[in-house]
Amino acid sequence: MPEKLLQSLHSISNRTAKRSSGRREHSFQIAQNLWVSFQYAGAGLKYAFVTQRNFRIHAAIGSVAISLGLMLQMLPVELALIGLTIGLVLTLELLNTAIEAVVDLVVDTQYHELAKIAKDCAAGAVLVSTLASLGVAGCLLLPPLWKLAALALMAR
Repeated sequence: MPEKLLQSLHSISNRTAKRSSGRREHSFQIAQNLWVSFQYAGAGLKYAFVTQRNFRIHAAIGSVAISLGLMLQMLPVELALIGLTIGLVLTLELLNTAIEAVVDLVVDTQYHELAKIAKDCAAGAVLVSTLASLGVAGCLLLPPLWKLAALALMAR
């Protein structure tokens, strides 16, 4: 059993080496220090932002929600709650991207039902967190927005 696992890992490693063409030569090494760890994390964020449309959409909507909260002078705890839900959505979007990459690495171009399940469940997790985030933002942002709209209508 261990020999088969090592052969499988070696095979995956060879496929990865061919695909990456030396861009991250030492990607299986542990970061030498904290700064290098932050650089790897930054590279992951940059990759997601550049390549994942949904990540950019979530980041933009999150920025609008925080801006609205600041404009409406919401309480710090309300802004923190909105920020946490935005962070959760973005975190799950990053995990979804990572899961998709690993699944693609393992199954290559072949179709596999378990790969589909893994990808669909990861996407479902993003959807659930997005809906929860919309609910939180709606509960916190809509009442002051309605009040502001009512005041604007009364001022006419």
